[in-house]
Amino acid sequence: QVQLVESGGGLVQPGGSLRLSCAASRSIFGIYAMGWYRQAPGKQRELRELVAVSINGGSTNYADSVKGRFTISRDNAKNTVYLQMNSLKPEDTAVYSCFADQYGSSRLWGQGTQVTVSS
Repeated sequence: QVQLVESGGGLVQPGGSLRLSCAASRSIFGIYAMGWYRQAPGKQRELRELVAVSINGGSTNYADSVKGRFTISRDNAKNTVYLQMNSLKPEDTAVYSCFADQYGSSRLWGQGTQVTVSS
């Protein structure tokens, strides 16, 4: 069973930066997109927000709330996706979960990593 393992979460002051990483436990064939969702405190899982997605071919999409502050990137050889988060705000506080979409298979999810932005 392939697992997505996240790292890089933590506590940071407003205006600070964090870099999240999400790596597959082994090589995955047929990935066409990887990205990140977040679930804010007190919100239901069904209401989590798509933060950023990277699609094969170089296309990326971001939530309006993070445009200009967050950058998603991928290392396809390592089946790894990164999320560089700059100018963090308290409202960015959430559990961030990565995902990977494969052709002909169900979505893979990471376990989630906590990001807390607070002074």
